[in-house]
Amino acid sequence: MPQNNPVSLYSSILAAGDPSSRILVGLDANATWAELVAGSMLAEQPGDLRGKSVLIATLDQFRAAAALIELDGVARRVVLYPPDVPREQLMYVAKTAEADVLVTDQPELASMQHGIDRVVLCGGSIAPVNADRSPQVETEWILLTSGTTGRPKLAVHTLASLAGSAMHRSPASASIVWSTFYDMRRYGGLHIFLHAALTGTSLVVSSAQEPVADFFTRAGAHGVTHISGTLMSPWADRIAPEYIRMSGEIVDQSILNQVKAQFPKARIEHTFASTEAGVGFYVSDGLMGFAPQLLAQNPLVEVKVENGTLKIRSNRAAFRYLGADSPKLKDADGFVDTGDSVELRDGRYYFTGRRDGTINVGGFKVHPEEVEAVINRHPQVVMSLVKAKKNPITGSLVIADVVLKAPLQESGADPVDRDILRFCRRQLAPHQVPTTINIVPALAIGESGKLGRHHA
Repeated sequence: MPQNNPVSLYSSILAAGDPSSRILVGLDANATWAELVAGSMLAEQPGDLRGKSVLIATLDQFRAAAALIELDGVARRVVLYPPDVPREQLMYVAKTAEADVLVTDQPELASMQHGIDRVVLCGGSIAPVNADRSPQVETEWILLTSGTTGRPKLAVHTLASLAGSAMHRSPASASIVWSTFYDMRRYGGLHIFLHAALTGTSLVVSSAQEPVADFFTRAGAHGVTHISGTLMSPWADRIAPEYIRMSGEIVDQSILNQVKAQFPKARIEHTFASTEAGVGFYVSDGLMGFAPQLLAQNPLVEVKVENGTLKIRSNRAAFRYLGADSPKLKDADGFVDTGDSVELRDGRYYFTGRRDGTINVGGFKVHPEEVEAVINRHPQVVMSLVKAKKNPITGSLVIADVVLKAPLQESGADPVDRDILRFCRRQLAPHQVPTTINIVPALAIGESGKLGRHHA
């Protein structure tokens, strides 16, 4: 996808201000943006990869960031392979993306059958290089998203489509330090990475190998002021954010209220975004759902509700899916069907769940998010995750994992799980009420920032 005057991540960082005064902080390595644009963590010169399709499969986010800065504008295509995608999908992704080169910090991948002849290791320290990094192509950025067949879908973006939403509402200040729980190989984390890189602010990235308590300690030590994620954690008081952006999951009122109570001075927004559609809109009035007028506030993004489903058209959306057998990403009018169901009630739209995520209970459809919203209003609940359990009679049953505000106390009082069930029965239809409440210490949240929804 050549351009006469392509813009790259490398050139954009240089244009964002003094890159020597802002830092990227990883678990095991830190560097200024100036060091990143002037150096390399690759075992080969980035110029040797000019015009190639490069699959980046690193465990470490810091190394993935360094590789992106080196390769955007140089490689014709970069494919971001998240660590949570099973390795058995590597060959399929490599073939679909026509990958020439694998960049990795995992030497064992070199011996795997993945259909890529050339492996370049990425790691160690940043070494200064004199290679020509002037952008000569508009590199395709390939992001993986979940597919209905178990195989990931490969959505095609460019820096321009990704940066459009990253730059929107992005403050630039020496005092700002960003962080996120989300992995930058997924859209939510990549959005924050670009947000920091393109506005010249510092960024602290998380690691799947790091305990949550340690991450909050490290984020606090680096003075994080802006963070993306749902801060429902007992260790969240180790940071003092000025701004909190919640995304990745439908946000209900009880969670918004709890985060506001914990951080009363912070400005809190929740964002609707997806890998395919990009960022649709921001909600900043402290209420769940969104007002209808919000759909028309941004002239660069068209949002509409059609047959109860949210659809988005903008230059922030991905262009297409890779692969001959891939589905169409956009309809004939250029809209992306997000698959998110919404319902207009009392003059406000509310998310009711994913169209493909409903639980079938004896022919009745149950949206997990609607049940979670009720459970989360229980005074003893912090957060919940509703999922399906297969049943030979009804097809599925509804069950819920629940995190409590305080540890369970042994006493003669009525168990809290029974009280939650009674609470649900008063507010839900019979087929929506969970058959089982499991009290758990924490909920599994994937590197995409979304709750781990699956059949039990």
